[in-house]
Amino acid sequence: MNKVILMGRLTRDPDVRYSNGENATAVARFSLAVDRRFKRDGDQKADFISCVAFGKNAEFIEKYFRQGMRVTICGRIQTGSYTNRDGQKVYTTDVVVEEQEFAESKKASEGNRDAGPAPNNAPGGDGFMNIPDGIDEELPFN
Repeated sequence: MNKVILMGRLTRDPDVRYSNGENATAVARFSLAVDRRFKRDGDQKADFISCVAFGKNAEFIEKYFRQGMRVTICGRIQTGSYTNRDGQKVYTTDVVVEEQEFAESKKASEGNRDAGPAPNNAPGGDGFMNIPDGIDEELPFN
């Protein structure tokens, strides 16, 4: 089975081109910066993974994905090779995107620049809502 699931940030805006011919197909190329699970010497390291999407997936990516956005993709690893202009063989590894999703809200990806103070019960930095004081009796799980 060849299945890949990644969550990361786009390192740049996707590069979208269309194939030649009667039925032109969109091809989107981009790379994701995916944080490694463990830190070494206090530094968070990331892997930069090349991704490619075709057809409707590529059109969606062209329309909605921008540099810095956190996204989740599912797909498969595909390897290939070609000979460059210097006659050298170049090997490639890409993730072919089969599904894509936003991994954070639009406001979060824009950095909350215009956000004012959060209301008392708004989600905190951990993503959970703060429970107001004095509501303990109404909770179904004490």
